[in-house]
Amino acid sequence: MTAVGEAPERAPGERVRSLVRPDRVHGSLYTDPTIFAQELEHIWYTTWVYVGHVSEIPQPKDYVRKSIGPQQVIMTRDREGEVHLVLNRCAHRGNLVCEAPSGNSGSFRCPYHGWTFSNTGELLGAPFNKGYGGKEGLKELGNLARVPRVAIHRGFVFGSLAEDGPSLAEHLGPAADRLDQLARLSPEGEVELTAGFVQHEVNANWKMLVENETDGYHPQFVHSSIFSISGSSIGDLYSDKSTAVTRALGGGHSENDLSPEFRRLGVPMGWAGTLESKIPDYVASMRETYGPQTGDEIMINGSPHIMIFPNLFVAEIQLFQIQPLAVDRTIQHVTAIQFKGAPDLNRRLVTQCVGSVGPAGMLLADDAEMYERNQRGVAQLQPEWLDLRRGLHRESTDDDGFTIGTATDEISMRSMWKHYLTLMAPQGGAA
Repeated sequence: MTAVGEAPERAPGERVRSLVRPDRVHGSLYTDPTIFAQELEHIWYTTWVYVGHVSEIPQPKDYVRKSIGPQQVIMTRDREGEVHLVLNRCAHRGNLVCEAPSGNSGSFRCPYHGWTFSNTGELLGAPFNKGYGGKEGLKELGNLARVPRVAIHRGFVFGSLAEDGPSLAEHLGPAADRLDQLARLSPEGEVELTAGFVQHEVNANWKMLVENETDGYHPQFVHSSIFSISGSSIGDLYSDKSTAVTRALGGGHSENDLSPEFRRLGVPMGWAGTLESKIPDYVASMRETYGPQTGDEIMINGSPHIMIFPNLFVAEIQLFQIQPLAVDRTIQHVTAIQFKGAPDLNRRLVTQCVGSVGPAGMLLADDAEMYERNQRGVAQLQPEWLDLRRGLHRESTDDDGFTIGTATDEISMRSMWKHYLTLMAPQGGAA
């Protein structure tokens, strides 16, 4: 209730709308715990969230611990091979039923009171069941909570904690084509995430990570050290002279489309920083599978650089899964992308990823430093707003109807925030 003489408190949606403008956003969007709680409710627990990949649970009864935001999820495969997502919380007193990061089991047993559940979530039994009226009484007890909607595209498993809503196909939109593009880099048409994950935790808001993933303005500066040491020409792709573009795909998704540059150079595997001669088995397999011309086109165009809202980032040779834990605490789960039927390429990709995003990798360390400096910076009082206007005056529309900008423009951020408003303040639309 508002006291006499006080201004009425704004509704959550109205407040958020006041903090997002077409060319800027307010710093409190990254620091306010109340807004973070609203994001969990309206984004992470409502929309589709990337959870994992089917290759992580290849066999019946395999399981792996994953997440939807701060919520722990167990991704399992039942005896028939179907994929399930259950929440890691005993229906009795809330204990975690699964501590191991991965394994193979047809059931989970709560360590607190011994309640046992199948790997699809059904309660199988509870000790001393006379206390519940015997076996019949057990039927009234709860199962593990299930993620109500699970859908898979190209092996990528998504879950939604909302009972109803848009389909995964509607959520992904044209971003699905980029996952298809990724899969076509395998001679067998399948991605595998089998190299293991590294977890990078940063003291920063999750949206800073989302914004950064397709920000083409920072690489020349933030990553200049690794580019100079490695002799990489990647930095040149993000400049005013580059033919690459930043594209808003709708739904909060965006990409740095580097393929115009790769096509200009016309070198198969240039996108991966390697040569045909170093991975001859892979190149031969691709040409055999797709034909010489199409195979070369695929190997020239390369892998996507795409941010799929809110938490899946594919960066050519590696995959990032973003997990928010608090308003100023986020984990990035990172792995090298592997392509089925491409052992020589896969070995090289793992080596490259270790050097860039591994525990001592330089690339992700650069970004992590920027995230945390940003988080400390936005906590300062002035200026209140963060500028997003770069390239606003030169936006254009491509042949497919998507809004695009140059490689260094901030169109991806503006697009993300526009979609953010549709979820956080659905009645107001974009500010």
